[in-house]
Amino acid sequence: MDFSKLPAILTPDLGLLFWMLLSFAVIFFVLIKYALPYIVGMVNERKDYIDESLKKAHEASERLENIRQEGEAILQEAREKQAQILREAAETRDAIVEKAQGKAREESARLIADAKAQIEGEKRNAIRDIRSQVAELSVQIAEKVLRDKLSSDAAQMEMIDRLLDDISVDNKKE
Repeated sequence: MDFSKLPAILTPDLGLLFWMLLSFAVIFFVLIKYALPYIVGMVNERKDYIDESLKKAHEASERLENIRQEGEAILQEAREKQAQILREAAETRDAIVEKAQGKAREESARLIADAKAQIEGEKRNAIRDIRSQVAELSVQIAEKVLRDKLSSDAAQMEMIDRLLDDISVDNKKE
């Protein structure tokens, strides 16, 4: 192939090629010496920042998990305390109801005993009143009968004799 027939832009001179290589080498050296460490440092900083962010995110995730577990434990404890309080309230309620029923039974028994005693007292008073009324009526009836029978002196003397005979017969028997 003949390079002489190609346009000049495609076939550079040897001098141009030298200067181009030299400028490339200088720029490459400057880039390697000054720019590349700065770029690598920035990339490493960015990598460290990302690693640190991932580490913090992982720690936050762990703390969030711990908080969630603590929350569940607290919630479970609250449920257990609620159940215990409800059991204690039910036991207290049952004890109060039982105590109230016992007091009601005692009070009803006392009221019944008081009522029976009052009824018995009133019964005795009524019987006493009836006996006194019957005795008074008996005396009044006997008085009226005796007045009718003993209206004459002969009937009175006959009655006295009979009573004296009854008394003397009772004294002899004893």
